Amino acid sequence: MEKLTAGRRYAALLALALGGFGLGLTEFAAMGLLPEVARDLLPEAYARSSAEAVATAGWIITVYALGVVAGAPTIAALTARVARRKLVLGLLAMFLIGTVASALAPTFGLILAGRFVAGLAHGAYFGAAGLLAAAILGRGNQGKGFAIVLGGLTAANVFGVPLITGLGQAAGWRIAYLAVAAVFALTLLAVLAVVPEVAAAPGGSPRAELAAFGKPQVWLVGLVAAVGFGGFFAVNTYIAPVTTHVTGLSESAVPWVLAVMGLGMTVGNVLGGIASDRDLRRSVLFGFVGMIFTIALFGLLAGNPIGLFVSVFLIGAASLFMGPALQSLLISVAPGAQLMGAAVNQSATNLANSLGAALGGLVIAAGWGYLSSAWLGVVLAVGGLLLALASNRLDARQRAVAESQATGPRRWPAISSSPS
Repeated sequence: MEKLTAGRRYAALLALALGGFGLGLTEFAAMGLLPEVARDLLPEAYARSSAEAVATAGWIITVYALGVVAGAPTIAALTARVARRKLVLGLLAMFLIGTVASALAPTFGLILAGRFVAGLAHGAYFGAAGLLAAAILGRGNQGKGFAIVLGGLTAANVFGVPLITGLGQAAGWRIAYLAVAAVFALTLLAVLAVVPEVAAAPGGSPRAELAAFGKPQVWLVGLVAAVGFGGFFAVNTYIAPVTTHVTGLSESAVPWVLAVMGLGMTVGNVLGGIASDRDLRRSVLFGFVGMIFTIALFGLLAGNPIGLFVSVFLIGAASLFMGPALQSLLISVAPGAQLMGAAVNQSATNLANSLGAALGGLVIAAGWGYLSSAWLGVVLAVGGLLLALASNRLDARQRAVAESQATGPRRWPAISSSPS
């Protein structure tokens, strides 16, 4: 990589974070706009039951997440030898095309197809951009590199998602998504202008990347993210109807609730980036304990406006505290397949998005109320914690075996006798 001035380095990191900002908009704005999407695309169902129509509209979130799950490992394997900057530019072009298609498609089915296309690039972008940011920062800053890209996503939740949500409520959700497409176009131009080229990992190949799936820890840590983060998405997906139907606030309050959650995510991401460079596994455990506690607090207090705002801030902080740690952990358990490790984390967290949204929609549609998704979220977060403990135990066992093989069996000195 070419030597960079301080100004060029900061500009490059900002450009990569801007891509994370766009991803935060396209992923999380849908949650705040579900009622508008349901009214526009499913008017008959909405007239019969607003809760059922909103749950059905939640498929735009589920399908996007499924696109991430499918696209992240596939793109990681196929682009193992592609230079990082070139890969990031290609992924940004996919976002732009998929988001414009989602905004302009005339039917619910075609909108789902556009969301799926946009989702294909999501996981690979966070992986490639995170590795690119880490390379720009230098050795020993992997967690901070991923935190910078994730920082764009959390910044989106602080002010971008609320603004896009407000725009969608005032001018229509399609206009909101065209605005998101404009952010991706701006990011593409910024990356072209200031981000340096970084070569792919030495020895990278589709076979080396796919070899990561032969490691049990890759599957187990991926399962930790897929199940555990489902708790966060079970809450976040239905935050708009909880705000209006449970807390009793107006629709204009939804952007403010999302902003407070985004502020919590920003705080958690910064602290998590620092903590993960010190102790990956302990950061994950602390994050899950915090997530369980804060989601339960949400289930108990969301009926009160103060309780709603306090609990969503804490949920955002606890959840994103784990973000850099899980990303770095998957890379560490997949040596020789960095891009795949990073991509698997994004597939797993978006499988969590799909799982949380779908299961949350099922319990709401069953008539158990909007807060039932929160208690489902507690169950999923507990599952994530138990899986993380199992992963830690497996890691300790593997390290003990490796140390034993390195030292070999202990040899006692031979006892010899000399003639007297």
